[in-house]
Amino acid sequence: MDVQFQYPGEDVKRLQRCITDLVSILGLPAMWSGAEPSRMAHTLLDSLIGMLHLDFVYLRLRDRVGDAPIEMVRVARSRRLMVRPQEICAALNHAVGDDPQEWPSRVENPIRDGDMSIIPLPLGLQGELGVIVAGSERTDFPAQTERLLLSVAANQAVIGFQEARLLSEQKRVAVELDQRVEQRTKELAAANEELRAAFHQIQMLKERLDKENVALREEINHVSMFEEIVGSSPPLRTVLSHVSKVAPMDSTVLITGETGTGKELIARAIHKRSKRSARAFISVNCAAIPSSLIASELFGHEKGAFTGAVQRRQGRFELADGGTIFLDEVGELPAETQVMLLRVLQEREFERVGGAGPIRVDVRIIAATNRNLEAAIADGAFRADLFYRLNVFPLEVPALRERRADVPLLVEYFVHRYAKRAAKRIRGISKEMSNLLQSYDWPGNIRELQNVIERAVIVCDSDTLSIDERWLSGRRSPRPPTVAIAPIATLATHEKDAIEAALAESKGRVSGPFGAAARLGVPSSTLESKIKALKIDKRRFKSG
Repeated sequence: MDVQFQYPGEDVKRLQRCITDLVSILGLPAMWSGAEPSRMAHTLLDSLIGMLHLDFVYLRLRDRVGDAPIEMVRVARSRRLMVRPQEICAALNHAVGDDPQEWPSRVENPIRDGDMSIIPLPLGLQGELGVIVAGSERTDFPAQTERLLLSVAANQAVIGFQEARLLSEQKRVAVELDQRVEQRTKELAAANEELRAAFHQIQMLKERLDKENVALREEINHVSMFEEIVGSSPPLRTVLSHVSKVAPMDSTVLITGETGTGKELIARAIHKRSKRSARAFISVNCAAIPSSLIASELFGHEKGAFTGAVQRRQGRFELADGGTIFLDEVGELPAETQVMLLRVLQEREFERVGGAGPIRVDVRIIAATNRNLEAAIADGAFRADLFYRLNVFPLEVPALRERRADVPLLVEYFVHRYAKRAAKRIRGISKEMSNLLQSYDWPGNIRELQNVIERAVIVCDSDTLSIDERWLSGRRSPRPPTVAIAPIATLATHEKDAIEAALAESKGRVSGPFGAAARLGVPSSTLESKIKALKIDKRRFKSG
């Protein structure tokens, strides 16, 4: 015999509704994740007023100690036009006390005439977080299921509010910690600035002592030897006077002169005295970069622009934005790169290799070369329009043989520098050696003098520096003139023949992979100097 249990249909619906409401209440914490307490309270009240069909629900939430409590109220839609929420808060505060356990079950109806049933639900064991008050005009309110749902909602609210307070406290502690770290960082930065200022003062005092030991030295900068200008001869003073005049401007400067004369040094001096001195100084040796890569090096490239371009790369012009870019050996640029450089000079914009849009830059351009660009223009190796764009303010750096009066100062400076580095005590150089160095022509200019002095300091075993005459470009020890002159003339003849043969094979081209410099295995700048020194006319080797 089968037994069938039947339940009244209304009871089943009520049970299903209760389960649904309970699931909704248990899902509130997921909605509250990371929310502020006020937003959590709004969600809670909206859920209860709609779920239990209340006439109103009231919340008083205590905040931190000393702060005023948060009060909120929700009124059923049918009652909203009849009373203001503030009136309900005032009526409840007037009718009941602070202890929810002593509140009556029925109070004067704050919405309209008559009484109303209420149920207070403390938030926390002793109501330390606050209280929720649900109200209904029904005399049987609250039913058992309504009391259960309200109790679960209150418990969920306690957990949510406590988590919110804990998260708020963690944020407050984190903010305080960040502020303390920031303050400590500022204190350390200030202390670092004081140490830097003290160190700078020590450096200034040291520089003053060095200047007393090197007479007539106009500028010594101890950061790097490539940023030092030593000398007081009239040709050098003329160049420095021009530097001081053009530096504050943004004009393009073209520096010419033989290799080793310090053209980059002059470029750095211009940058340091310009309004761009606080920004980057980017130096590029155009002759040291393969012609296939020079455009990418200067202007950058996009990912996939060519084989090996695995990611986007900024070029030197982008890195120099706001500062100065120094293009050394600009005469070695290939024709297609000259066109790109001309666009930068004219439009102040360029495109990366493989790029689709222009990039604007604010860069001052200083170029340098040891080549005769006008002759290169006549040979078709350099664009005339680019030359005129670069040659806004020309500066020619004199060769060392044109400023022989500076040789003793340079010798003294280099001796001091390399002796200090080698931990040797060298008081000076003999008068005879000084005269020898001052009478020598120095085809390699300051760079050659620097190398000779460094070598002499390395081998020096006494407090007086001596120099082997054979180090001066093949000069031999004293011997009869007829014996000494012949080998030098022979060497020069062989050297000239070798250069002319290489020029003939390369059809007069010096640089590049098929140029005479590559055939001879020497830098193109060195070969240019040799061509000038030996008075070789490379134009006669050009193919007709």
